[in-house]
Amino acid sequence: MILAKLRGGLSNQMFQYSAARRLAHRRGAELRLDASWYAKIPRGATPRAFELHHFNICAAMATPWDIIGTDGVRETPPRHLPVAIWRKLRGRPRFVAERQFNFNPAILDLPDDVCLFGYWVSEKYFLDIAPIIRQELTVWEPISTENARILQRMKETASVSLHIRRGDYAHDPRVNRIHGTCSPEYYAAAVAYVAARVPDPRIFVFSDDLEWARENMNLRYPTEYISHNQGLSSHEDLRLMSSCRHHIIANSGFSWWGAWLDPRPDKIVCAPRRWFAEASYDTRDVLPEPWVAL
Repeated sequence: MILAKLRGGLSNQMFQYSAARRLAHRRGAELRLDASWYAKIPRGATPRAFELHHFNICAAMATPWDIIGTDGVRETPPRHLPVAIWRKLRGRPRFVAERQFNFNPAILDLPDDVCLFGYWVSEKYFLDIAPIIRQELTVWEPISTENARILQRMKETASVSLHIRRGDYAHDPRVNRIHGTCSPEYYAAAVAYVAARVPDPRIFVFSDDLEWARENMNLRYPTEYISHNQGLSSHEDLRLMSSCRHHIIANSGFSWWGAWLDPRPDKIVCAPRRWFAEASYDTRDVLPEPWVAL
């Protein structure tokens, strides 16, 4: 069994699933997902929910017997069962925590019976099974009428997804110090880069702050602002983003996945060169090689 401890928003869940899914595939093992973090989110963390159930994932949910703590120690046994007997009966998988932000190739060769705890933000953790990941991270639910109309316009035009991530990145001082936000100048440069190579682009803007986007962006090309997929419908925006022909992403895992799930080999993806405002993170492995860092 491969156990993945999940935390964070949808894009984090997708990275965590994909790294664990690749290891389970490599070892011919069952994959189980520990979503217990969402039942008791730590104080100060951005409220999140488990969202992978919207996708065609190949995994079971972990049972209370499977779960181990973030220190690598199995959770407290039932009161009637002595600790020594509990450990002997249940054992525990090897606990592997992410110790560095850049890609760690040793993760690819881990054995069966491990628990992964980390973010794993690089396609290198699952690139060798990319078709499987793209298939399993498709939304299984029928598309709504409104989204279907937008999807059709994306297919008929030189569509470009443009994602603006604000939310806690902009309004929580602690989060802002770590992540920062992309400037209007970055988006202007990215639009210019795409427009120089793509005739008649049509831009589809996705954001958690569309009012800011409308007030601060001068995109100069036909533009649609996608505003109706709210709250726990973010997977619907992801489905639409990945259907565009080209992509301008934020320093956000959400639009990273919107671009990566698009399988077109000729797509243009523009991404911010600086992924974090905090310079101590080693982000050399975040962007796939064909993507354009600006």
